[in-house]
Amino acid sequence: MSFINQLVTKLFGSKSERDLKELMPIVQQIQAAYPRFASLSNDELRTETAKLRTQIKEYIAADEAKVIELKSKMESDELDYDQKESLFADVDKLEKGIDDKIEEILLKILPEAFSIVKETARRFASNETIVVTATEFDKNLAAKKDFVSIEGEKAIYKNRWKAGGNEIVWDMVHYDVQLIGGVVLHQGKISEMATGEGKTLVATLPVFLNALAGKGVHVVTVNDYLARRDSEWMGPLYEFHGLSVDCIDKHEPNSSARRAAYLADITFGTNNEFGFDYLRDNMALSPDDLVQRKHHYAIVDEVDSVLIDDARTPLIISGPVPKGDDQMFEEFKPKVEKLVTAQRALVTKLLADAKKLISEGNSEEGGKLLLRAHKGLPKYKPLIKYLSEQGVKALLLKTENYYMQENNKNMHIVTDDLFFVIEEKQNSVELTDKGIDLMTSASEDAQFFILPDIGSSIAELDKSGKTGQDMLTAKEEMLRDYAIKSERVHTVHQLLKAYAMFERDVEYVVMDNKVKIVDEQTGRILEGRRYSDGLHQAIEAKERVKVEAATQTFATVTLQNYFRMYHKLAGMTGTAETEAGEFWTIYKLDVVVIPTNRPIVRKDMEDLVYKTKREKYNAVIDECVRLVGENRPVLVGTTSVEVSELLSRMLKLKGIKHNVLNAKLHQREADIVAEAGRPGTVTIATNMAGRGTDIKLTPETKAAGGLAIIGTERHESRRVDRQLRGRAGRQGDPGTSQFFVSLEDDLMRLFGSDRIARIMDRLGLEEGEVIQHSMISKSIERAQKKVEENNFGIRKRLLEYDDVMNSQREVIYTRRRHALFGERIDIDVSNMIYDVCASVVAQGHGNVEFDEFKLDVIRSLSVEVPFSEKEFVSGSVDELTEKLYKTAIDNYEFKGASIARQAYPVIKDVFEKQSAMYENIVVPISDGQRIYQIVVNLKKSYETGGKDLIRGFAKTSSLITVDEYWKEHLREMDELKQSVQNATYEQKDPLLIYKFEAYELFKVMLDKMNRDVVSILMKAHIPLRDPSQVHEARQQRKLDMSKYETSRTDALNAAANTQQRSQEPVKAEKRVGRNEPCPCGSGKKFKNCHGRDLD
Repeated sequence: MSFINQLVTKLFGSKSERDLKELMPIVQQIQAAYPRFASLSNDELRTETAKLRTQIKEYIAADEAKVIELKSKMESDELDYDQKESLFADVDKLEKGIDDKIEEILLKILPEAFSIVKETARRFASNETIVVTATEFDKNLAAKKDFVSIEGEKAIYKNRWKAGGNEIVWDMVHYDVQLIGGVVLHQGKISEMATGEGKTLVATLPVFLNALAGKGVHVVTVNDYLARRDSEWMGPLYEFHGLSVDCIDKHEPNSSARRAAYLADITFGTNNEFGFDYLRDNMALSPDDLVQRKHHYAIVDEVDSVLIDDARTPLIISGPVPKGDDQMFEEFKPKVEKLVTAQRALVTKLLADAKKLISEGNSEEGGKLLLRAHKGLPKYKPLIKYLSEQGVKALLLKTENYYMQENNKNMHIVTDDLFFVIEEKQNSVELTDKGIDLMTSASEDAQFFILPDIGSSIAELDKSGKTGQDMLTAKEEMLRDYAIKSERVHTVHQLLKAYAMFERDVEYVVMDNKVKIVDEQTGRILEGRRYSDGLHQAIEAKERVKVEAATQTFATVTLQNYFRMYHKLAGMTGTAETEAGEFWTIYKLDVVVIPTNRPIVRKDMEDLVYKTKREKYNAVIDECVRLVGENRPVLVGTTSVEVSELLSRMLKLKGIKHNVLNAKLHQREADIVAEAGRPGTVTIATNMAGRGTDIKLTPETKAAGGLAIIGTERHESRRVDRQLRGRAGRQGDPGTSQFFVSLEDDLMRLFGSDRIARIMDRLGLEEGEVIQHSMISKSIERAQKKVEENNFGIRKRLLEYDDVMNSQREVIYTRRRHALFGERIDIDVSNMIYDVCASVVAQGHGNVEFDEFKLDVIRSLSVEVPFSEKEFVSGSVDELTEKLYKTAIDNYEFKGASIARQAYPVIKDVFEKQSAMYENIVVPISDGQRIYQIVVNLKKSYETGGKDLIRGFAKTSSLITVDEYWKEHLREMDELKQSVQNATYEQKDPLLIYKFEAYELFKVMLDKMNRDVVSILMKAHIPLRDPSQVHEARQQRKLDMSKYETSRTDALNAAANTQQRSQEPVKAEKRVGRNEPCPCGSGKKFKNCHGRDLD
């Protein structure tokens, strides 16, 4: 296959070459346009930006005017429901057409826009100040930012400002290769640029261009420090041209300030906060609570981290459930501890016996005991050490292959003597009969931890001869027993998983008496994120910290599905090529590799392979000592907190000064990375810690040979290894990279081929000896590819599950939006009435007596059946549905007109006597069971003759009912996702079962929801006639989010800034005294001008 690829590349060129050939004409247009802008004055340069904005507005003006015209037509009461629906379809088509026209005009003006940004960057780099004629935007900016000042009619922009807590002096101008990267990002593709090539600067080109359209540009980062830093660092370039910039992570969720941040031309923020704001918006009770606008264009920084690593975990907003504290983890923890202790003692004995038998030459029996020990505790350190000895790993693989024959037919011979079995590759653990017996004490039921076979039990019950109430009571007792045992078994299973498969300081850390998950890719703490399905509570019980209460999902979305909502999506990173297939399959994002500005001179050496971890770590320390002796800086990359702390202790023993950057010391990230390029500095960093901050080398460091990268273990993803290598060699800097590997490493144990083990055995290497060969490195890369394919499969599977939820989510959230804004509520109500009519007829026709059908119609629609019994029997379902729908819709319109007539005198009286006092009023409407307080605009209700009231009632009742049913449906979907996994035992695909059952659940939920809404609307009446009882509507309450949890803590409280130089995060905003003159140049005191709203 590699030969064929080489042949195709030779004939047609590589993908990278073809991409560059396609992009170069656009770059040449930018280069041709640029000289004109260099000769313009500062004011003329800003005028060019205004001209481009006007050009875009004029290009789409006709279509936008048409949209406004159609929307105003839809307010007419003369149109029927079909005509309104047709108009809305036209509006949707026009809005999509506007997006396409924007792309056309942006492509046309791209050379001029890119030239403006480049020239602006050059002027800031060449001049300490830039003087322009002050606009209102400049004056407002001067009141908030200290890099702008107003002197008379002039605005003075400085070329130094604060970004991320540090003062920076602007010194960057775009290279030609950065222009290529900017074009790629504008085209909605992924721009892969090596570390140090200035991705943040590249993004200014497409961000500026797309922001000119006024539809909003989102720049997405991996953490709040980078979001704040980049908004402050790049912001002045945009603000100089009158484009507003903000960062959502600077403001509280659900606040007016965050809403204003989304209304800015350019909005920075973290991936999680963008996703959570989308979910919060779809829990809002009023249009005023919404913060986001249309998802138009997003650029995702470190796109591989966001769209691949973070995409595995869905974003969840959850809330308390009844009896959430009523959990059994503490109750069953002692039993599980007893089980794990017994297993450890058993494995210790098994290993000792296996060693003895193998040394005596009885490899068959010894191999079986060795495999049994491996199945019991695969991470047991003495076992891992023994497997590194000559021939032992090969014997284990041979024995395992023998027992795995015929679909694991004889594997029970190996596992029956264990208390539980761990399948490390499948990340699963399973109790054996022996384990169940140990956990079940003598005083307990022998079936205490065994789930009964419900099907068989019900069959036996049916044969028992019980009837009536006795049968019902017996069945209820059986189902209750099953539910209790199911919860019990689930609790024990999660505890066992926590003890057997999750290690402290590897998968998680314990800080501030809380269990915090560590991101395996970046080594950062995932603040607030919790393992699902009770696993997190199990780990909390294991670590003896407070076990948090169980919660219920109220809103959820994966980042995959969130980012696929954007009209145009682009990304940038230094390492995306290895995941190009996944980006295309899931997001339809093409990866384009951008050439470096200067050739890379870093030397990447072949891996050094040792037999044991101990030998490997000793070699790493010796290499650090040698490199420090050469006065070179060293970056040691580790895969876990545990390893970083071990290496730190070993370096201390050698007297080598060093810095440690891991999940526990995350707050010092920026400081440590900034020092990492100094001569003789040793930095131990977990994986990709410090992404987004370049390691800059001093002249002495470059002369000594540059930054030395030492990888202490191959990560399961090639991308992460490439990221580590890429920390050296930025902008043509010298450097080296070397990975140290042992056969005991997780990747080598689980996925390394037995071929490597056989070679090591044949060579008969002594302790401390090492092998280094390209064949070994290639074999390791093949193992990484296996894991990448497996991980891609997991992520794709997760997405397939979420796609089911996403299709349902779109239906519900669309209906919710219609209910919030009310524009399309008439059409939604019409459709709901038709669906209820169709459902009632379909369920009744040919299945029930006519009298029973009539009762169902009255119960659901509050109307008499418009056809006879004879027509009911002989007519078709479609004909009967149409007749029933016509009657129901006529009744609904009559009901609405009746309520309007009843309410109008009251509304008229209030408006004519008290309109100066009231803007909105509350009118109570009842369906006979509950009273709904309907808030309506007094003036609009008066002008429409009270018709706006029934629309307000439809909005309120729809919103309340949708929320109630959707929350319950999410709970059922959570339970379904867990229960379908048992389908594998029946040789069925859980995903297919999930799709079928989810569709049925959703169909039933929609039918019930429609019936409830229609029933409420059909029974509506006003229990009020006295105008004195109508009162002013207080400001609508916002949804109380305090009782809900997100999968990360609020951005303002989560480590505030990753640079912790002071207790308060450093702010870039200007501080002005209340009685000082306002910086905008108005001559007023600050408190009477731009400081008015701050009191």
